[in-house]
Amino acid sequence: MDGDTLYSIGELARRTGLTVKTIRFYSDRGIVAPADRTPAGYRLYGIDAVARLDLVRTLRELGLDLSTIRKVVDRELSLPEVAAAHAEALAVQIRVLGLRHAVLTTVAERGSTPEETELMHRLAQLSGDERRRLIGEFLDAVFGGLDAVTPAFAGVMRSMTPELPDNPDAEQVQAWVELAELSLDPEFRTSVRQLAEEQAAEQVRGDTTVPRRDIAAAVLDQAGPVLAAGIDPASLQADPFVAAVMRDYADLLGCPDDIDLRRRLTARLERVNDPRRERYLQLLAVVNGWPAPESLAPALDWSVQALRVRTPQ
Repeated sequence: MDGDTLYSIGELARRTGLTVKTIRFYSDRGIVAPADRTPAGYRLYGIDAVARLDLVRTLRELGLDLSTIRKVVDRELSLPEVAAAHAEALAVQIRVLGLRHAVLTTVAERGSTPEETELMHRLAQLSGDERRRLIGEFLDAVFGGLDAVTPAFAGVMRSMTPELPDNPDAEQVQAWVELAELSLDPEFRTSVRQLAEEQAAEQVRGDTTVPRRDIAAAVLDQAGPVLAAGIDPASLQADPFVAAVMRDYADLLGCPDDIDLRRRLTARLERVNDPRRERYLQLLAVVNGWPAPESLAPALDWSVQALRVRTPQ
């Protein structure tokens, strides 16, 4: 019967597609033992050696080491348990490779210096706790102490917090690295802090029991329709817009609409229109898997132009 047939190492090689040298190697290590030997001492193998070698080849292709394979084929270890352990290890390797790929892609696209590359690599390797500490320190530098004055800032801080998923794609990793770099930029921190302080100062004027809307948001609401209508910011048609926003701002601060106030609002909108601020929000959306935010730059550019042409220098 076929089950009683013994095969030479050459016949076994033909049946399995493995080389004689490979089968001899496995045999020497006790993974596939011979069933008998010829009078001349040549090894002979049973039909079970074919199935055993097929399993060995599969496990080797999956990356298992020979010591583990021998224990699996000898049933010293459970294959499902071994597979689970190796799958977990591979998941870690895949994540590390994904991080490396993202960093190298960014380096290639930016033409980064060795110092920039080192920083990006370090930021990409941060643990979840380390990422949270980095962003927490940034948000504290920007909003620290102001949330007591303006409780709404607590929600703003949450909305500005990136949460990189456990298995991020390359785009999310790249976005996280750039966002982390941006959060470490001292000039960007100073700019955002100034905006937060200005908004907090506006909130404490008048009735503090009712949250007051940020003037920049109010300006954007009024600029949207006139911008969509194609009105030139220097034309007479833009006058009602400027009059309305200045009336709101004067009422908010409790002071007259004059040249100084117009300059103040213009400077405020220019700070809101900082490209780094918009870039932060774009990167945040990528990291968190949110829809891409609408660009506010066109409306802010239009509003600043409309104010400038009506404000003597």
